[in-house]
Amino acid sequence: MKKLILILTASLAVCFSLNAQAALQIQTWTLANGARVLFVENHSIPIVDLNVDFDAGARRDPAGKAGLAQLTNAMLARGLREGRFSDSGKGRGAKAEMTLEPALSEAQISDAFADTAAERGGGADAERANASLRSLSSLPERATAVKLLARILAQPTFPPELLERDKARTIAGIKEDLTKPEAIAGKAFWRLLYGSHPYGSEATVESVAAITRDDLAIFHRTHYVANRAVISIIGDVTRADAEQIAEELTLRLPQGGPLPPMPPVPDAHARQQRIPHPASQAHILIGMPAEVRGDPDYFALVVGNYILGGGGFVSRLTNEVREKRGLTYGVYSFFSPMAQKGPFQIGLQTKKENAEQALRLVNQVVAAFLRDGPTADELQAAKDNLIGGFPLRIDNNRKILGNIALIGFYNLPLDYLDTWTEHVAKVSIADVRAAFARKVVQKELSTVVVGAEPEATGK
Repeated sequence: MKKLILILTASLAVCFSLNAQAALQIQTWTLANGARVLFVENHSIPIVDLNVDFDAGARRDPAGKAGLAQLTNAMLARGLREGRFSDSGKGRGAKAEMTLEPALSEAQISDAFADTAAERGGGADAERANASLRSLSSLPERATAVKLLARILAQPTFPPELLERDKARTIAGIKEDLTKPEAIAGKAFWRLLYGSHPYGSEATVESVAAITRDDLAIFHRTHYVANRAVISIIGDVTRADAEQIAEELTLRLPQGGPLPPMPPVPDAHARQQRIPHPASQAHILIGMPAEVRGDPDYFALVVGNYILGGGGFVSRLTNEVREKRGLTYGVYSFFSPMAQKGPFQIGLQTKKENAEQALRLVNQVVAAFLRDGPTADELQAAKDNLIGGFPLRIDNNRKILGNIALIGFYNLPLDYLDTWTEHVAKVSIADVRAAFARKVVQKELSTVVVGAEPEATGK
């Protein structure tokens, strides 16, 4: 069976490399329980991929319990409680049946997925928590795997002994990160940009140690609810099949009340933090809160950032900092749009003795780009590369699934992928300059340097 899955996966890549530029027909509907569904039908191979997203990321962690969202998601499949389930809403007019669902251990859950050759995944980031599934599309295997995932979403037991195990693992990871300059820089960067906002929160030894089983149960009951679920499905199933899958995934979930609004992201203010570290390399991060998901400036920022630092060896930052002066092996920039202003970020590593020189040079490159914008040749080359590389963003089911999940969670237009290259092609020099002027203000950029001599934090 493992060999079969490998063959099917390879076949999938071939199929989509041939059809990557075809329009994606995304069907969408809302279930009676409020769950939103996005579906792409594709019968190239007998596989179905699905994802269920909830507004249950780290931004929903309660005060003093940072790490709860990730721990809750990680423990969904540690054990399932016994339950009696009425499937009266399943299958259009089907007679209601009461089903006994036995308790399952972590090992039994894992074995059950293996028996159907299904792959389960999941995780939680700052905003979303999800569970994913890849299954054969044949009904016996698919139905078994989908039902098991549905139970994982709705019936976790959060066994106390396994909670202690997972907490210990999480704490060990946090302690290890405290020794890594790249992890230290990343956490300091988000704290510097977002302060007390939930985006700036991070799991600590103390916050994870304080989490209890009751905390997981309450968080799960509050956030893993049908009316805030976003279900994305792609693969070898019909619309009717997809409707049944979506119903099955959410029938056991409760309804949830309104969530409290997030506080506003703080205004950008230039701050600096220099953190000593024994590593030979200094790790530098520069940036500010900048872009909301769905922002009208998105495509101008994509094109402009490709020129500034997102295009690898053809970017200005790489040319000036690496190629001309040899101050780093790599330098990059990117925008990370989120539900609220996500960061614009520049990052690089350099020898400690070169840190200040590299920092000055990066700021000079940014200043010139903000002042003058790209050249006509740079703009055309960036658009050609982005448009030419777009098929690689949707050349297999999992990439498409990730994109439609993004569309669903952030309420992006359904033709987002179909019109992506058209929007890129329309970007002008004036568009790039105006977008960067609105989103990147040099005097408001904050800087973290890990591996430099400590200085007082600038205000």
